[in-house]
Amino acid sequence: MGGFFGTISVRSCVNDLYYGTDYNSHLGTKRAGLVTFDKERGFSRAIHSLERNYFRSRFEDEIDGFTGNIGLGVISDTDPQPIIINSHLGRYAVVTVAHITNLKSISEELMKKKIHLSEMSANNINQTELVALLINMGKDFVDGIRNVFRHIEGSCSMLVLTEDGIIAARDLLGRTPIVIGHKDGAYAVSSESSCFPNLDYKVLRDVGPGEIVKLRADGIEVLQKPYDKEQICSFLWVYYGFPSSDYEGINVEAVREANGKAMGEEDDTPADLVCGIPDSGVGTALGYSEGHGIPYKRAVLKYTPTWPRSFTPGNQSRRSLVAKMKLIPNGSILKGNRVVFCDDSIVRGTQLRDNVRTFFDYGAKEVHARISCPPLVYGCPFIGFTTSKSDMELITRRIINDFEGDPNKNLEKYATTGSDEYNRMVEEIGRRLGLTSVKFNKIETLIKSIGLPKCKVCTHCFDGSSYCEKLKEE
Repeated sequence: MGGFFGTISVRSCVNDLYYGTDYNSHLGTKRAGLVTFDKERGFSRAIHSLERNYFRSRFEDEIDGFTGNIGLGVISDTDPQPIIINSHLGRYAVVTVAHITNLKSISEELMKKKIHLSEMSANNINQTELVALLINMGKDFVDGIRNVFRHIEGSCSMLVLTEDGIIAARDLLGRTPIVIGHKDGAYAVSSESSCFPNLDYKVLRDVGPGEIVKLRADGIEVLQKPYDKEQICSFLWVYYGFPSSDYEGINVEAVREANGKAMGEEDDTPADLVCGIPDSGVGTALGYSEGHGIPYKRAVLKYTPTWPRSFTPGNQSRRSLVAKMKLIPNGSILKGNRVVFCDDSIVRGTQLRDNVRTFFDYGAKEVHARISCPPLVYGCPFIGFTTSKSDMELITRRIINDFEGDPNKNLEKYATTGSDEYNRMVEEIGRRLGLTSVKFNKIETLIKSIGLPKCKVCTHCFDGSSYCEKLKEE
């Protein structure tokens, strides 16, 4: 996915920029970048890989070389950024959180107009540069950002650093969040509100879907009002979000606990204890414990000294090894007990299958899985929340293919809780993963826990229901 942070202040912004960006580190693991602007020195930028080191360790030796009262930082799971541009709009830098699915067709269209892309990432188009080129085609920044929204399929939120402020633009349907913070003499904008408390920012408000705002040290100017329609990604609360973060004013941990409590109240499965798979399954397990009336115990723990993040490598064999290494079972708690494990989701099933085998090896009598979202039946064309390159990497699609001889047949039936197809698929998931039982949250329960109307929440990966709408010309 990715995350970003920007700040503008009457004083130096460098420390806030450094630590604020770091608080988005759970959103990505590939690359990070910082850029500041100083009236005397101009733009200063650094980009580093995060695949072998963490954000702070990569930037701490050079952070003192940055100067200025305005800057952007980004944690990127896609291309190297920020991109610095010199155009008819002036000099500016841009960072994005984006999943643009029609990169190739847009680039071909630009090349026909003799507009070429120079930044390549692993032989792929750098989508942040492509966004900048689309911005440059506008008569001003607002027109350019609207041009981005008109052209792209998928989603794109962005921060643009100009010489006199930061422009924040949330993607047209608000799939990815942007929140504004304020303290005396400074404003900040970020993907995660959890970065604000320790830097003394107070949450001011969320940027709305399609809204464009400009931040200066002395205030905020709305350049384009938000749109009425919204499709914020439900997986922010299920998986991505840090527990203390709020999206649309709704806390991540509160949603997870409400989810778990509802699932626990509905479940009549006898069990001795419940445990959350760290990190995003913990809140659900705490709620389940309350709802089901069984104790919460830490039967498996994450080794946080060297595995602080939950994202894993793209290589399958290395991913499987990492998944095993970072979680340590507690045999004293597992032995002889009927254990319920709460987890955020099941994508491929590889990690959970290995965990289940380990739990039985350590003496668990029964292993039940309770998943805080519905089965993932559809791939995500908007956010790209997994490293999956194909829908066939989803365990649900492989099972549907085995049942139907076609991975795309009867998807609506398999996505409908309680249907014969759904029940057969879920039973097969449990069998293949070696579970005593597995139950998934209902989409109605998830939406109720989030507290937004269903029409404002993207649930495409569960039921294929979400839509994509292009910006209309006024």
